Amino acid sequence: MSQAVGGVAWTALAGHYEAHGRELKLQERFASDAARFERFSLQAPEVFADLSKNLWDEHTRRLLLELAQEADLPAHREALFTGQPINSTEGRAVLHTALRAPRGAAPFCDDVHAVLDALLAYADTVRAEADAGRITDVVNIGIGGSDLGPAMATIALQPWQHRALRLHFVSNVDGHDIAPLLARLDARKTLFIIASKTFTTQETMANAQAARAWFLAQGGVDTARHFVGVTTNLKAAADFGITQTFGFWDWVGGRYSLWSAIGLPLAIAIGPQAFREFLAGAHAMDEHFRHAPLAQNLPVQLGLLDVWYRNFHGFASRSVAPYHQGLRRFAAYLQQLEMESNGKCVDQGGAPLTVATSPVVWGEAGTNGQHAYFQMLHQGTDVIPVDFIAVKTPTHTRYELPEAVRTPLADQHTKLLANCLAQSQALMQGKTAAEALGEKAPTASPDLAPEVLARHRSFPGNRPSTTLLLEALTPRALGALIALHEHRVFTSGVVWGINSFDQWGVELGKALCNQLLPRLASGDVTGLDASTAGLLAKVRA
Repeated sequence: MSQAVGGVAWTALAGHYEAHGRELKLQERFASDAARFERFSLQAPEVFADLSKNLWDEHTRRLLLELAQEADLPAHREALFTGQPINSTEGRAVLHTALRAPRGAAPFCDDVHAVLDALLAYADTVRAEADAGRITDVVNIGIGGSDLGPAMATIALQPWQHRALRLHFVSNVDGHDIAPLLARLDARKTLFIIASKTFTTQETMANAQAARAWFLAQGGVDTARHFVGVTTNLKAAADFGITQTFGFWDWVGGRYSLWSAIGLPLAIAIGPQAFREFLAGAHAMDEHFRHAPLAQNLPVQLGLLDVWYRNFHGFASRSVAPYHQGLRRFAAYLQQLEMESNGKCVDQGGAPLTVATSPVVWGEAGTNGQHAYFQMLHQGTDVIPVDFIAVKTPTHTRYELPEAVRTPLADQHTKLLANCLAQSQALMQGKTAAEALGEKAPTASPDLAPEVLARHRSFPGNRPSTTLLLEALTPRALGALIALHEHRVFTSGVVWGINSFDQWGVELGKALCNQLLPRLASGDVTGLDASTAGLLAKVRA
């Protein structure tokens, strides 16, 4: 068990929650403390955070910082950065921070920069092919960390994308993912990236085989020119027909691999200079996390808030609401980052945990979420903390558009920001039935008494949120934002005393799938449970 869970600070937090934390009223705190916003705000590299609308006070924060010290967070943090084998079940270091460090500033730097230089030179070659009209489409075939990160980041940085290139991402073994894409591609002008460390990942290799079969059927003859591998299995790649490969190391976990050669599609899309800016933003956040005092350390503060909400308030999920269309896949990316990392039920020593770990992370971009699930956030029976992400300056100005379009687009961005600020205000402020009674309802049933209608139109309020504000969604800012969340997850994992860097939970289903595949062909149900046997028979019927 973590030395923090059940320790002195943990016990003090539990007592504080029962005595004060459970009843903390945000409106009252703002009314009595004119400096609350300033005292509960932090500036980190590229990211400003308003933490003032969270259910905590100075006493809470002090106890949480004591909890971090009791968990020995500074020592764990240093072990991460210095390459100690903190992934204990696999005996590996965890060095995604080394992937974005300057030359000579981290372990394995020479190896990292040798691969990075070769990768970016190749990306430039592909972009030159696009300039000449010889490559128009790049298809990344991967799954999990080999898909979610590159896909999310490429969408987020679309204003930087080479205008003659279209980027596509295929991950699902379901043929409905790749088939419609292949049907509209030109084999002569398509580059496929096969991203699989072992070159054996079932879903990735199935799609890779389909892509190669399509390429050859379309008259393609130069597989080596149109397929590139991101893998360490050079023999398997060569057998496939691939000669150009980029590798990475066993200390690069899948969900932390965007900074490695797995980021090749992003590097092709935005170019070497912007990709280096992306890495630099992440490194700046690394430095902040490593060196800032815990009380001014944004990833630490967020990770401790996550523990406060999960274990003391009992909040089981967190919603992510990015008010920027470019971040529409960010919640999906965070799902893997957080739930695969901290969705554990035993501690580092293998003992069953006595406390809850990862919350369910979910969300949707911008005002789309308001018209879908925000009803539950405001009036539902569950309290769900929300992370709002706002971007001050739009980057759609990078597109070549007529002036007649630019002005209304600027106005739309103002509306977007107003919506973001209003939603966090509404969650905190709420509306009493008395206030609703004094307002005229836009529509109202004549059969309902005004008092009854007022109760339907009231909001409990006092619902917590964090707002993260970026100046602009640039490569550097995106790198910092992602690294911020990596270190946030690390912080809560340290407090819980778990290994945030293995993922054995995904293995059992894979193994059973391999056992069921021949049974789907033969119909043999010997030894299967009744449900699986019955379903298998139905599928084959």
